[in-house]
Amino acid sequence: MTAIAGVFQRHRMLPSYLIVLVLLAILVVTGGALSDRFLTWRNFGNLFQQMVVLGVASLGQTFVILIGGIDLAIGALVGAVTVFLANFLQWQPDWIVPAIAIALVGSTAIGALNGILTVTLRVHPLIVTLGTSSVIFGATLMYRKEPGGSVPAVFEELAYGDIAGIPYTALALVVIFALAGLWLQRTRSGRSLYFVGGSHEAARLNGVAVSRVTILVYALSGLCAGIAAIFLVARTGVGDPRIGQTLTLQSITPVVVGGTILIGGRGGVLGTFLGVLLVSMLNSMLNFSGVSSFYQWVVQGVIIIAAVGLHKTRRE
Repeated sequence: MTAIAGVFQRHRMLPSYLIVLVLLAILVVTGGALSDRFLTWRNFGNLFQQMVVLGVASLGQTFVILIGGIDLAIGALVGAVTVFLANFLQWQPDWIVPAIAIALVGSTAIGALNGILTVTLRVHPLIVTLGTSSVIFGATLMYRKEPGGSVPAVFEELAYGDIAGIPYTALALVVIFALAGLWLQRTRSGRSLYFVGGSHEAARLNGVAVSRVTILVYALSGLCAGIAAIFLVARTGVGDPRIGQTLTLQSITPVVVGGTILIGGRGGVLGTFLGVLLVSMLNSMLNFSGVSSFYQWVVQGVIIIAAVGLHKTRRE
């Protein structure tokens, strides 16, 4: 408990976490009042299955935002990887491991390319990742315009399998976030993200290799996009070039809701995890209420504006 309290105090994150926890409690009470199916174990199982794609994508976005950057290529990259996996596995159903390896290496390389372009061109990452997003999306559409391909039944076990009623996806998400949290808090390379996000010049003067950290972070974001795509294609069974179109905005929402500030230097993965839980639970409650997904996008946009405004007010 002392270590956790130290993390809260060091990064001044406790108020943000408490706000999210209060909002979660309100959603639980409201959802339970709206539907008797909302608080069932089955619904929470579905919730965790749906959380994993958003959670992993948001984790990659957290790393990038911690250094003061942004990754707008996540959605296009996720769509491209689902298309690759579904078509590759339709061609060679037994080559699951090579397909996953190629997908992860490729997505990591594209992420690293974003970092290299940001460092070498000295252009804001918003412009760089917006450009690569357009390139990836266009190239994917040239190959396949509609959802297609297929995956073996054993691959779908990744999305729907469970241990003692707990979905694999829930366990995987918790493990991934725990490892990311340990890396950020317990290692020098992890803590360097906070130095770079606080001030590039100060970090450089203190011996931090800012360019290397930047490339590493965007590579990690690409890796997270690849992992998210694997879980997504396991759940849907097909590759869809447009499936990640809304994921970029969605991946930013939990990060800012969880208290990571957009200028970098402060935040963490625990806040992002709570933010993912909040957004997923809110969407689940809106689904139970019969609210269109279009309105859910509107709600997420409002949440981002409100969260950024709240954090800015607190800093002032």
